[in-house]
Amino acid sequence: MTTALITHDDVLGHATPPGHPEQVARMDAVLGALEGMDLRRVKAPMAAEADLLRVHPRAHLDRVAGAVPEAGTRALDADTHVSPGSLAAAWRAAGAVIRGVDMVLAGEAGNAFAAVRPPGHHAETETPMGFCLFGSVAAAAKHALDHHGLSRVAVVDFDVHHGNGTQDLLWDEARALVISSHQMPLWPGTGRPDETGAFDTVVNRPLPPDSDGAEMRRVYEAEIFPRLRDFAPQLILVSAGFDAHRADPLAQLNWDEADFAWLIGKICEIARETCGGRVVSALEGGYDLEALGASVAAHVTALMENAR
Repeated sequence: MTTALITHDDVLGHATPPGHPEQVARMDAVLGALEGMDLRRVKAPMAAEADLLRVHPRAHLDRVAGAVPEAGTRALDADTHVSPGSLAAAWRAAGAVIRGVDMVLAGEAGNAFAAVRPPGHHAETETPMGFCLFGSVAAAAKHALDHHGLSRVAVVDFDVHHGNGTQDLLWDEARALVISSHQMPLWPGTGRPDETGAFDTVVNRPLPPDSDGAEMRRVYEAEIFPRLRDFAPQLILVSAGFDAHRADPLAQLNWDEADFAWLIGKICEIARETCGGRVVSALEGGYDLEALGASVAAHVTALMENAR
């Protein structure tokens, strides 16, 4: 089987102010790095309204839609902006991850990577924030559980910033294990180890500033992978942020491309043991364009090597 690459031109239509780190050029770097790879290329559909309503109230969807300007950009907070193309991009981003779930569960692809923006893991139940509008990965988890009838879905988030949105959206979901490694202290300030969810299904493992890939590997091997194996997920979703790279301007971790390749390779190994290798990964952060492209290439190459 092959690895599916799911994206859409609409994700290029989400504009941010000049100098904003979450820029259209990020997608150019990602897709350029994946050009020529033997991937099954799929156009992302729009998410169904029912899929987003599993994690956000209608008032949130209406608020985001109502904020979209006719021209230029509009700030929802100091970091999060919308433009005329943002709504389509955000609905496609969620639709891409959900399409990946459908494909992998149907055996149409061994695993999948959703190359999308805006990212989603900071969007809380009723609050767009941290460059994010909708909780795409959380919506995909609920889709797998409620639409496909799975009983155990795991989310592994290795973005350098804590996935506060995914944690919030799945806090009360006993069928979802939510794992996050992230730098601490760092924005958004959440993600302490004592944040464990309503059913002890939230696992936060902070990493200190200036730590490197060796420390990350130690934490995953000793603390995270055992918990993931014990949960025995039927599907693993990955919030793949590449801003833990040593070159990234927004944080102070010191990972490199080999670390990202190792991490997704180990996640795929656990997926083979527990759920037939079913992994769906979605782009989150990563703001140094050269490092982002190289890290995504390493990540997707490892997915291809593990596709079944």
